[in-house]
Amino acid sequence: MQLSIGPLTLPPFSARAPRTVALLLCFVGLIAAAPAQAPRFRDAALPLDERVEDLLSRLTLEEKIALVHADTKFTNAGVPRLGIPPLRMSDGPHGVREEISPDSWKPAGRTDDFATALPVGAALAATWNVDLARAYGGVIAAEARQRGKHIMLTPGVNIVRTPLGGRNFEYFGEDPWLASRFAVATIQGLQAGDVAACVKHFALNNQERYRGSIDVVVSERALRELYLPAFEAAVREAGVLSVMGAYNKYLGAHCCENDRLLNRILKGEWGFRGLVMSDWNAVHGTREAFLGGLDLEMGTRKPFDEFYFARPLLEAVKRGDLPLAPLDDKVRRNLRVLLATRALDGRAPGAMNTPEHQAVARQVAAESIVLLKNSADLLPLDLARVKTIAVIGDNATRLQCHAGGSSAIKALYEITPLAGIIERVGGRATVIHAAGYQPPVERGTGKIDAAGIAQTELDAAAEKAAANELIDRAVAAARLADVAIVVGGLNHGRDQDAEGADRLSLALPFGQDELIARVAAANPHTVVVLVAGSPVAMDPWLERPPSVVLAWYGGMEAGHALADVLFGDVNPSGKLPVTFPRRLADSPTHASGSVRNYPGENGRVFYDEDLLVGYRWFDAKAIEPLFPFGHGLSYTKFDFSPLRVSSTGSGADLRVTVECEVRNSGLRAGAEVVQLYIEPVGADVERPPQELKAFAKVALAPGESKPVRLTLDARSFATYDPTVSAWRVAAAAFRLHVGGSSRDRRQTVEFHPPAAVVLPR
Repeated sequence: MQLSIGPLTLPPFSARAPRTVALLLCFVGLIAAAPAQAPRFRDAALPLDERVEDLLSRLTLEEKIALVHADTKFTNAGVPRLGIPPLRMSDGPHGVREEISPDSWKPAGRTDDFATALPVGAALAATWNVDLARAYGGVIAAEARQRGKHIMLTPGVNIVRTPLGGRNFEYFGEDPWLASRFAVATIQGLQAGDVAACVKHFALNNQERYRGSIDVVVSERALRELYLPAFEAAVREAGVLSVMGAYNKYLGAHCCENDRLLNRILKGEWGFRGLVMSDWNAVHGTREAFLGGLDLEMGTRKPFDEFYFARPLLEAVKRGDLPLAPLDDKVRRNLRVLLATRALDGRAPGAMNTPEHQAVARQVAAESIVLLKNSADLLPLDLARVKTIAVIGDNATRLQCHAGGSSAIKALYEITPLAGIIERVGGRATVIHAAGYQPPVERGTGKIDAAGIAQTELDAAAEKAAANELIDRAVAAARLADVAIVVGGLNHGRDQDAEGADRLSLALPFGQDELIARVAAANPHTVVVLVAGSPVAMDPWLERPPSVVLAWYGGMEAGHALADVLFGDVNPSGKLPVTFPRRLADSPTHASGSVRNYPGENGRVFYDEDLLVGYRWFDAKAIEPLFPFGHGLSYTKFDFSPLRVSSTGSGADLRVTVECEVRNSGLRAGAEVVQLYIEPVGADVERPPQELKAFAKVALAPGESKPVRLTLDARSFATYDPTVSAWRVAAAAFRLHVGGSSRDRRQTVEFHPPAAVVLPR
């Protein structure tokens, strides 16, 4: 027998000498050991789309199906045959959630998943500092890489429509421009670190009550002008890689299988090329979700191989009931995210809980704190004069990070307000503590909802008797002190700032109104610190304490940041991203008192307030808020020079520049947020009285002045015109107002866009 290798023919085995046979074996071995050419999808130098198409072409139908549904709580299956890892994701939005068991919501019990707990989204927005938002995203990205995550389920950008919303604390407030700026910056910070952001919840998820079934009825203008801009900016400006659909319905269809939202607007108009994933257990049918635009099914309450996009989809495609092309598009989108996060190329090492991460957490917390009131300049506290401090309130010692729902973080540590104050005082004053109030005990019911939120019930037995005694002790402590600091507000407990349910009232819970009033009466030097993620009512006691501070949920460094502000190491510069109403009936969602507007009736909720959400409503109805949108005091003062306005271009190319000088006329270094609102004059369609369109934060030393330049484009002046399905600028006049809040107009100038124009889509 002869052997041929290419052009080489060898003699029969019997005729070969032993040496020839040995050489032959070596030659054959070299051929076998020669490395095969690496597949194109592994070549990081190739364009992303080429790699995606090459990988897609190698997949079997079963492998494609495995990529479009979960096979654990937070992964899909990947493609083991080709060495393709699962897409690994984690809840945010305030850090990397602790590891969860693969097939249940129980913690995995790991010891390497303690994360940096950042302040909540509402706090981040209250900084009005988009550079901090990029740093915030960068911290999450580094910690996600350390934990092997490809997608972080952040940011949440739903508009705060009702002050009772259970997840308001996760979001960026009531204004679409403010929310869009923080969405873009956070996504940029994340994705620069090779971690995909997932902007959520698309769309109209503005309440937790009935969130899994409520059908939102909203006008096209309100949809486009209020509820979609942050998502649009995430896609068109930040290039977000993934989007999470919402639980609720729109136009009768669930948002995770909503053709208009997902196919026509998101993927069609905006050109989104990433993946759309479901919220957990938000899919309701195979065909509906498949044709409605969903790309990845997560968290359905079924065994993984029975998910709507698992065996049922596989069988439907094999039968020809559903076409292959949409499946390929879904797989392509999943692969694009995997490759864009360098999952096959090797990412930079991550890091957890570094001093730099903790510094970002502390800076965000400090810049978020809003000084709401400061009569007689009680703050900042001077330890040369203050020798005894009474710290009162359950929130002074309550740990907040590991609570609230899916945004809970297993923090490496958490500095409480009391701990931060004690550390800052450093023995220079005596600190005494009294609980002041006690939230009722929450008992677990043993039930967990679709998103993994443990269900609880309240045990309020003997609550009133205990409350009276706690208040008496707090008043006694206040009388002994030079200064009393009441740390109250809300927490992440049942019916408060937590996922899965909305608040029941705007009032402070647990008898805090009485506590604050009595403490302030006992000690005229009382500071009220509110820990909350939503507006609360204060009228019952607001006139009594000289100083009121909103501290939000400040993350692991909350106590340090609060002490920094109370003692003047940091000058407060936070501004409200939401309006604080005096009473619930003052807010637009609740003004009618009808369940039609909230929480809905017969399965539908009607957004009858239309464009007048938040400060727009208060301005249009001439209602005086408790504290206006954009409000926040400082330990110094700022002056604004007259405005200068100039423009270039016209039509869609219009660019407007508004300039002024800001001067720190006080005695302390500080930062001011310069806010620009536009007011239409003689508009041809109904518009809100004013809208935020630009802002900038400027830090100034005492006596220092700096120029501030704010820019507007044609979209800044436009309204959405449903008759042409596009944005349109009218030939109208506008007043441009600049100041320190929506009710603090310092300077005004008029501007006339040179021409009416319909903007390109």
